[in-house]
Amino acid sequence: MLKLNNICKVFNKNTVNENKVFENLDLEIKDGDFITLVGSNGAGKSTLLNLIAGVFPVESGTIIVDNTDVTLFPEYKRACFIGRVFQNPLLGTAPSMTIEENLSLAYSKSQGMKLKMGINKKNRELFKNRLSELGLGLENRLKTKVGLLSGGQRQALTLLMATLVKPKLLLLDEHTAALDPRTASIINNITNKIIENNNLTTIMVTHNLEHALIFGNRLIMMHQGKIILDIREEKHGMTVQKLLNMFNKVNGSEFVDDRVMLA
Repeated sequence: MLKLNNICKVFNKNTVNENKVFENLDLEIKDGDFITLVGSNGAGKSTLLNLIAGVFPVESGTIIVDNTDVTLFPEYKRACFIGRVFQNPLLGTAPSMTIEENLSLAYSKSQGMKLKMGINKKNRELFKNRLSELGLGLENRLKTKVGLLSGGQRQALTLLMATLVKPKLLLLDEHTAALDPRTASIINNITNKIIENNNLTTIMVTHNLEHALIFGNRLIMMHQGKIILDIREEKHGMTVQKLLNMFNKVNGSEFVDDRVMLA
């Protein structure tokens, strides 16, 4: 479903600040995979999502999505079939517009149509039905401006906007990291429900190893631009300590605290 072949990415090339993030990186993701992605600071997790989404170009290599080479596709073109939710709840929505207006824009974009806010009765019923599935009461607040919502409500809305029409790929970039623990738990559960109900192919970057083990069917750990662990069947029954031990064995180093690698 998603194939990254020989990906190379360098920032500030040929300068004193040159930073080679990836060199000949390969990754293959099957249709329906729900991958949790963890790693140390600077491992390349967010950069990887940005390359897939088209935010940054690659120096070399190819990116294939659903048998289509999208390597040269600009970000706006990939956004028609790639959904994304960021860490900051303020991103992904227009605060001065209402909930139904935001959903209308997301719906038209995912359909490959020009952005528009025309809302008919059929679409309004669709929005209400999908909002009701979140369990946050937002289906009764269609006319509320998004800027008046809480961070958790905005993140839930952003998640719904990213999946309103089933994307080929969903990218979650630490999308609960800025929320308080209770709200993060609610958003994680909503996320898992949406992914399972729609069988979405997903990559979720997380700073929480417990979440990485609970959610998804596959766990990938990165370090210094390389994939050092790819855990599938053995993920079930894995503990945080076992995972850290595996990292230390592969990497040849140790963390002082198991939260260090999660930032």
